[in-house]
Amino acid sequence: MCLVSAVFSQAKETFLVVTELSPPNQTLVNGKVNGIVTESVRGLFDAAKLTPDIRMYPWARAYKVASEIKNTFIYSLARTKEREDEFYWIAPVGKFYMGFITLSERLDISVETLEQAKRYKIAMQRNDFSTQTLLKYGFEVVLTSDIQKSYDLLLAKKVDLIVDDPLYMQQMSDYLGLKKGHLNFIYKIDELTVDAYLAANKQTDPHLIKALQAAFMSVKQAKELPYKK
Repeated sequence: MCLVSAVFSQAKETFLVVTELSPPNQTLVNGKVNGIVTESVRGLFDAAKLTPDIRMYPWARAYKVASEIKNTFIYSLARTKEREDEFYWIAPVGKFYMGFITLSERLDISVETLEQAKRYKIAMQRNDFSTQTLLKYGFEVVLTSDIQKSYDLLLAKKVDLIVDDPLYMQQMSDYLGLKKGHLNFIYKIDELTVDAYLAANKQTDPHLIKALQAAFMSVKQAKELPYKK
């Protein structure tokens, strides 16, 4: 069966796509998953003539589902050396610039090197690339199921630090109804600057992978076309 006919026969099916809450990229409004990256992902599926069933889970669950169930997709997944052979990497959808975040009132906390941060209590998410990286560097962390749980622990002063992107910190702050300046991004971790992808379970039908990759290239070329000379 050729690629076109294979995709056509599957076009009326829906394919599970999992993600986590991470404003502004992934938001939940009236039970529907929205957000900047979500709309890009929907656009790719539409261009590939495929129908996504996008569901939002705590990150640990989303990662587990995408790791275990064939024909399942996940975003925004950090592409790391350790994960390279665990997923099909379809298309980049963003970039993470991660670092330590604390409460602005915590003037007793100072981080000028990665090593210094080890003296503080840190909440991080299970199966998150940043957690995996810091554990490799010898950090001891409090594990949570998703980023909102980590923020909850920070706000309750049960931990000293969490790890997130400064852009997402501001969006999460707005989502949680915090006053401006309540949180402070105090240290960028260079080791956690990485591309984020739409990826798929390793048992996913190769025709689906090719269709989505072709859709990405088509969309990318179309966006670049007006700027070509």
